[in-house]
Amino acid sequence: MTRHSPAHGKGAAAVALVATTAEVLAHPELDEGLLAPWERLRLTGIRVPGRRDDVVAARLLLRLCVSRITGLEPRGVEPAQRCPGCGRDGHGRPYLPDRPGLGVSFSHADGLAAAAVGPGPVGIDVEPLARRPGPVSVLRRLLPEDEVDAACAEPDPGPALLRLWVRREALFKAGREDLPLTEWTDQGRAAVVALAGAAGADGAAGAAGADGADGAAGVDGAFAPPLSPAPAPRSGR
Repeated sequence: MTRHSPAHGKGAAAVALVATTAEVLAHPELDEGLLAPWERLRLTGIRVPGRRDDVVAARLLLRLCVSRITGLEPRGVEPAQRCPGCGRDGHGRPYLPDRPGLGVSFSHADGLAAAAVGPGPVGIDVEPLARRPGPVSVLRRLLPEDEVDAACAEPDPGPALLRLWVRREALFKAGREDLPLTEWTDQGRAAVVALAGAAGADGAAGAAGADGADGAAGVDGAFAPPLSPAPAPRSGR
């Protein structure tokens, strides 16, 4: 995992972190006790242990992101959630009640977790490299049809369709369609990641650091304290 920190002299930039669930749960700054009572209550409805771990990891990783930007201890970070559809709290898009200028987002999938914080609307999505969205007839209803057709024209459409999917999900989580997109592949964790928004970030860095990342730009990078080494779990755990 790498830490993407504020650009020097230019105010807040973006922090985006990607890790395996095992890495997050073994991180010395993080434990499930950091979660708010309403978050722990929601966990009681998750019956699959692996999925529960993924949810916990994503929520903890979000706290670590906020900590890196604000200087607060992870224990002092108190994100909330509000549904833009029904207006109720406790589910929907995450936000920081005491820092309205910062956007936050998190994602989890099959042993992977990702989180991002930055000025303005932010959205992040992570998926295992091996995952294949579909069927194509459904994707054409959810994604730009011309982009789906272009992906399907490739010799192996699967990776291209997956990239389309994570980009769309990142924009959806940010709540805006006109935001800049950053996309990269974390080879060490067998993950594809898309980040929407994160305005004001400088530099170019991958979100996998020493484990290897391709094509991540628009964030200023510096290594975070290392996480416990762990192989990326296979998709469909």
